[in-house]
Amino acid sequence: MDNTRPPGRGAAGVAPARRSGHGRWRRLWTGLVLVLAGLPALTVALVPVRDSLALESILLLYLLVVVLIAVTGGLVPGVAAALAAVLLANFFFTTPYHTLAVEQRDSIIALFVFVLVAVTVSVTVDVAMRHRIAAARSRSEADVLSRVAAEPVTGDSLTAVLEEVRETFGMVSVALLERRGEIEHVVAVAGAPLRGSPVISAPARDGLRLVAEGPELFAEDRKLLTRLAGAAARAWEDQQLAGEAAQARQLAEVDRLRAALLAAVGHDLRTPLAGIKAAVSSLRQRDVTWSPDEQSELLETIEESADRLDDLITNLLAMSRLQAGALSVDLRPVVLEEVVAKALVGVPADIVTVDVPYDLPLVLADAGLLERVIANLVDNARRFAPAGVPVRVESSYDENAVRVHVVDTGPGVPEEDRERIFTPFQRLGDNRSDGGAGLGLAIARGFSEAMAGTVLPSETPGGGLTMTVTLPVAP
Repeated sequence: MDNTRPPGRGAAGVAPARRSGHGRWRRLWTGLVLVLAGLPALTVALVPVRDSLALESILLLYLLVVVLIAVTGGLVPGVAAALAAVLLANFFFTTPYHTLAVEQRDSIIALFVFVLVAVTVSVTVDVAMRHRIAAARSRSEADVLSRVAAEPVTGDSLTAVLEEVRETFGMVSVALLERRGEIEHVVAVAGAPLRGSPVISAPARDGLRLVAEGPELFAEDRKLLTRLAGAAARAWEDQQLAGEAAQARQLAEVDRLRAALLAAVGHDLRTPLAGIKAAVSSLRQRDVTWSPDEQSELLETIEESADRLDDLITNLLAMSRLQAGALSVDLRPVVLEEVVAKALVGVPADIVTVDVPYDLPLVLADAGLLERVIANLVDNARRFAPAGVPVRVESSYDENAVRVHVVDTGPGVPEEDRERIFTPFQRLGDNRSDGGAGLGLAIARGFSEAMAGTVLPSETPGGGLTMTVTLPVAP
């Protein structure tokens, strides 16, 4: 789950949950201040004109102020304002003035009706306000719960749920505890580390408990807290299941690679070994006299088979390092022309043509890994290049990157298969008997990505496949 807050989240989205208790006290004190300030101010303004206004008009003005106070402060300030208003109206605006006695029967009825209406309005306004706050709280709780439930399961899902709880209720720290035996262990925590004095605690699932340190919660907040505790427990369980699934996938991948490795050992390694064995056995036959040319041919077979065997073992070891995450990369500024020359040592000049200038910008790479990348790409291109047509190694560059292009004019690769050729032990056609284990391109891409580079296939103009290695320019 992403911890970034979308619009509506954070302070605006937690008002009913975090602010309801504090907001209630704030409204109460605001209403009482208005009672103490607003009613006397209205009285002072009306006293000079009391002889020109009827008592009913004055009471309506007082009623208006009482309604405003009830809306602002709630029931208690509204009722207090109604009682204070009737006392002020009696004392200052009913004859005889400046006493609580009332001469006229109509004034008594007006004052009584005023109190009844003012109290009724205050109660009605307070009930409506409570319903509005409850509706806002329900919307906020639904928004929080739906947001938590809708987030995809990731390695940070549980932490994100705890962070949601911490921000919603204004806590200093929130943690999920798991009971193992008689001891509870912290599974995850959001905010500051626990100090051992949680002010709230909510059961999540069997053996799981949500605790938090911070301000005390009001009773209506605990229902949402209990639901969020359940969401935290579900996030923890989902992470456990996701981890088990990832482990199962990893084991399946290991099994697949092990099976492919056994197939490679059983076929691709056996082919050069068989060639070496046959040539050596032939040379050791005492009843056969081999001519110098025949001996040279057999020795050449031994050498070629040994080279092929060395390449296969080197690639298998390199792939095992990639799969195990044990690849060591030493990035340094290197001269590309020197690396290409080392990669092509022993390759006849009529098989590969090179156009890599010496004055190219230095590239940031591991010289050993880059050498292996180019060697594997050239070896792959040689396998599919037409007889008598050399493979081309060319270069290009801009201010940010240097590119090496290994170009062949063979049959090429369909666009839909160009990603599949980088799969370990994958050989398109699988009917070639050239001793390749299907690792060269996978290793080339793995080594290139380890050096912050890329290997991308494209079609050679006129037919064939071009493999482009892109590496960053050294600073």
